[in-house]
Amino acid sequence: MPDRPLNATAASLLGFLHDGPMTGWDLVTVAEQRIGAFWSLTQSQVYRELSAMAAAGLVRAGERGRRDRQPYEITEAGRAAFAEWAARPPAEETIRFPLLLTVLFGRHLPADRMAAFLAQHRAAHADRLGGYEQVAAALPEDADTVDPYSVATLRFGLAYERAVLDWFDALPPALRDPATEPRNTPGTEGRPTGDAED
Repeated sequence: MPDRPLNATAASLLGFLHDGPMTGWDLVTVAEQRIGAFWSLTQSQVYRELSAMAAAGLVRAGERGRRDRQPYEITEAGRAAFAEWAARPPAEETIRFPLLLTVLFGRHLPADRMAAFLAQHRAAHADRLGGYEQVAAALPEDADTVDPYSVATLRFGLAYERAVLDWFDALPPALRDPATEPRNTPGTEGRPTGDAED
């Protein structure tokens, strides 16, 4: 067992290794596909965690193969550490939404620049929702029974992206239309105004 509790990134890698041995490159790809939309993880983090977990006996490195890539497999100690992590209550979520910070201080930006940022980000969220909807449409009828965990995660993504798009579409005209002159009342950043739209 490790001296310290697993962090969520290391635990995720162990979770993926339950499906079989993978190289660091494989794990980066799988992580990006399966959790990239809600959990940031870099290639350097993956290799750093694999090295630490190998030293702790949680994973075992195999023989290097093509392109000098080395597969890792989870050990019994790794399975036990993962089970202990999974049984712990999840931490509170930490919200980091860079666009929202820009919006909060948007009075300091030209209106056309703010509108361009919003349009760009709305398009990105629409694309992500489209991808989720394609995955959802391809699910077999018994997906809720076969893999309810993945289905529940996918449904969160669908609900989140739809909610974000609703937020974009309900933005005040001053943010979406550069031709609309926004009010500039100092000290009201982030506060609802009495005549805000419902």
